[in-house]
Amino acid sequence: MTIKINEIFFSIQGESTFSGMPCIFIRLTYCNLRCSYCDTDYAFYNGDEMSIEEIIKKVEGFGCKTVEVTGGEPLMQEQSIELMKTLIRNGYTVLLETGGSLPINSVPDEVRKIIDFKCPSSNMEKKNLWSILDYTQPHDEIKFVIGDRNDFEWAIDKIGSYSLTNKHTVLFSPVYGDLDPKQLAEWVLDSGQEIRLQLQTHKYIWDPEVQGV
Repeated sequence: MTIKINEIFFSIQGESTFSGMPCIFIRLTYCNLRCSYCDTDYAFYNGDEMSIEEIIKKVEGFGCKTVEVTGGEPLMQEQSIELMKTLIRNGYTVLLETGGSLPINSVPDEVRKIIDFKCPSSNMEKKNLWSILDYTQPHDEIKFVIGDRNDFEWAIDKIGSYSLTNKHTVLFSPVYGDLDPKQLAEWVLDSGQEIRLQLQTHKYIWDPEVQGV
């Protein structure tokens, strides 16, 4: 059993409620979406086949117990489920970044899923699979990447329709370089919603074009 891996690296978690914490990232190859603002298109095709045993050995070398499985879209490879199960058995806290378009019912309950539903400016709005909310756990997080005011109003509507802030931490991120974080902060404050504004911390620490950080 092998998985096509784009990169494995150790860095500071830039997003989610784990933001600022040391984290090992396992980036899987392939994605079924083509978001307008994608910053990881290098993961669409490039990568090397690795066994789960090889992946675990490399992860162990970093000496950190928090791991994020990301992409691309990691759930495009069925073997990602066994990878997450193996990481859990080995005592890791496992995060999964997924694009909100593929089923999550096979993902172990222990995994903390960060579900990135796509707003209209992504051009992938119609790919959202809202039924996956039936399989979320309280520790899972819902993320919206906001590109403009229309995205913001759309996301606020979805929060209400699915009672998201009553069930999960909801994260709003500005599209880096397109929407001023200060503007998004003002919208969040005016909304009266319990939304966590987040920035992609790694892009403020390192050059935003640098990979592997």
